[in-house]
Amino acid sequence: MPNDFRAALQYIPQFRGRTFVVSIDASKLPEAAVAECLLDLAALEDVGVKLVLLVLGGDVKDLYDWGLECEIKVTFAKSSPSNPNAVEEIRDILQRGQVPVVDATSFAALDAVIIDLVVALRASKLIALSEKEILVKGSPAFALRAADVPQVIAAGNVEGQEMLQLAAFACQRGVPRVHILDGLRQGVLVDELFSNEGVGTMVHADSYRTIRPLVTEDIPELLGMIGRCVRRSFLVPRNYEEIEARIADYHVMVIDDNVVGCVALHEYVGQDCAEIACLYVKHANEGHGYGKDLVIHAESVARSKSIPRVLALTTRAADFFRQRMGYEQVPPDHLPEVRRKMLESSGRGSLVFEKWL
Repeated sequence: MPNDFRAALQYIPQFRGRTFVVSIDASKLPEAAVAECLLDLAALEDVGVKLVLLVLGGDVKDLYDWGLECEIKVTFAKSSPSNPNAVEEIRDILQRGQVPVVDATSFAALDAVIIDLVVALRASKLIALSEKEILVKGSPAFALRAADVPQVIAAGNVEGQEMLQLAAFACQRGVPRVHILDGLRQGVLVDELFSNEGVGTMVHADSYRTIRPLVTEDIPELLGMIGRCVRRSFLVPRNYEEIEARIADYHVMVIDDNVVGCVALHEYVGQDCAEIACLYVKHANEGHGYGKDLVIHAESVARSKSIPRVLALTTRAADFFRQRMGYEQVPPDHLPEVRRKMLESSGRGSLVFEKWL
């Protein structure tokens, strides 16, 4: 199960009513893996996803029967993906609340015909269940912008290069997201779709991970997110009114509209400096470099305002600012006087770091 249950719940309203096209080659996966994938599809159907199941290999009738065993509302589509009537037939089946099972045994998961079908159906996702995963330099590639794929491939050492190229092509043709998943992994569909990071490779054409200004509706989420660190005295306590009064200072990182991190940039007018504050990444999203991205974003905001110097105070992230972000530790007298007095009165013992932009 996803390690952030709250984030998983947030996906349900996003997915409800959306169309996902899922291609599966049952001839390349053991029966247990196919059965596991069908159980995951049943869960997706239960939350309101409109499913289209493309059978690329194996016995189509067997897969249909297994779908019934898993209580999926399957029905056979008579048209091949290349048939001009396929789109209309699939739409009709979806409209009456059933899952079309399409015989696509003459096609590969990301053939041009399949891509055309997905685009015509205006599906949100094309999910390809494979017996292998995409690896870049020996490690999983979780999320790639379609525009970045040529650069990734040019850098070399990509396993599954052809599938990655085809996924990027699908995005260029109009498929918002293509997921390439290892069908041998237990629970792969649920773990991929109901977690922020996923477990397979997603090639995306639309916005996936962004940093944007905080809005009023985000404040409760931000307070809940940083509460753990505030209680442990890692972050300065803040309340709703304080954040709202300086809301323009705050930015949040969102993945699929789920807030996963935050940062603030407090400017000291007339002091030619600003402070990077309230830097936090959710525990479930640590280890992906998001903290670095948030600091870089705050620095870019400072540059846009012609602020030459940024400061950061921390009780536990000294190595992060020094080694990863290129900050230099400085004495507290480098702080604006009002901020230095606040630090002295707080008794927190924070270290002060500085960077000239």
